[in-house]
Amino acid sequence: MIVRSLTGFVDPGWPVEPERLDGLAKSLDQARQALQDANYEVQSLRLATPPPSEMGRAVPPQERAEFAQRLEAEAFVHGIDYVSIGPVLPDEPRGFAVVPDMLAATETVFTSAIIADPETGLSVAAARASADIILRLAEIRENGFANLRFAALANVGAGSPFFPAAYHRPGPPAFAVATEGADLAIDAFRDVPSLARGRRRLVSMIEAHAAAIQRLLTPVSLQNELRFLGIDFSLAPYPDHLRSIGTALESLGLPAVGLPGSAAAVAYLADCLDRADFSRTGFCGLLFPVLEDSTLANRAAAGQLTMTDLLLYSTLCGTGLDTIPLPGDVSPDALTAVLLDLGAISLRHNKPLTARLMPIPGKSAGDEVHFEFPYFADSRVVALVAEPLTGLLSGSGILDIEPHRH
Repeated sequence: MIVRSLTGFVDPGWPVEPERLDGLAKSLDQARQALQDANYEVQSLRLATPPPSEMGRAVPPQERAEFAQRLEAEAFVHGIDYVSIGPVLPDEPRGFAVVPDMLAATETVFTSAIIADPETGLSVAAARASADIILRLAEIRENGFANLRFAALANVGAGSPFFPAAYHRPGPPAFAVATEGADLAIDAFRDVPSLARGRRRLVSMIEAHAAAIQRLLTPVSLQNELRFLGIDFSLAPYPDHLRSIGTALESLGLPAVGLPGSAAAVAYLADCLDRADFSRTGFCGLLFPVLEDSTLANRAAAGQLTMTDLLLYSTLCGTGLDTIPLPGDVSPDALTAVLLDLGAISLRHNKPLTARLMPIPGKSAGDEVHFEFPYFADSRVVALVAEPLTGLLSGSGILDIEPHRH
């Protein structure tokens, strides 16, 4: 298992105040050194901000591209690999309009938009505006790659260290850990005589690593008076067969992820995560990023793993729809309908979900997809069968959806 990221949370000020980043960057570097000394590989150092409209001095929409550029430059100077600018809020339409400008002006900046939360409900207008962002972003980098850096958020709170969902709420600086632990699940179920034994092994592995990480980082937190938010121990994958959440699920006996039996395997693995005792933040669920997981990419290419399957797994502690290659001619109406489904699931099940959808210009369902990017596996464009919504669902209102009452 490696550490995907050490993510720091801070209000960087506007104009950006380098001294606010300086102490946090030194703390993150100290935390990385502590983990590396204990033989944990740390993939990246990251920074997340509050929503621009909620910073101590709010960043107006017309200044956000400049804000993104300046923050990216300061992060580079301070040795921070990636920046996540907090999400656009549902009630700021001009904020949605400038997201493509922010990402076109930068290379290592991520951002997001909130389409649903328990207080304000599911915003049809925000879902539609996010769909428009996705289509505009598809045109600004080759193969629609800029959509890697944008996600629509549904019921996602502050403090997740995973990008693009990471953001801060006004308050003191803090930090958190994101793991890349799909390989733990593969190891846990190798050569075990029963599901019960495999569960005990996986829970024990998670708890042991989490305890070690917290023990190593507590002195850093205390020494720097920096809040430690916890660990997002989601079983994130890497595009290698032995570091794949798809491989982990199939090791339980599935012929292929996406075939019947998959929901049971997903629920079982998610339940193992829930039973582990550690300091939690973020999702702490199962990540299904199709292009970041070689097994999932293969199953999607074969037509065995579909959008409908991934939405089903989102109800069982999956974290949403992630890095899914879609046809380049997908309509804004189709994307809006998908985002509304995701938002409704998040509110009805009271769980955080994200959508990072990647229309590929010039590609149709079934076409091969290849990126010159070491964190993506080859796959094929996934079909999206959808028709425009009509009637009340085609408006711009709010779907006020409460969690299911048991």
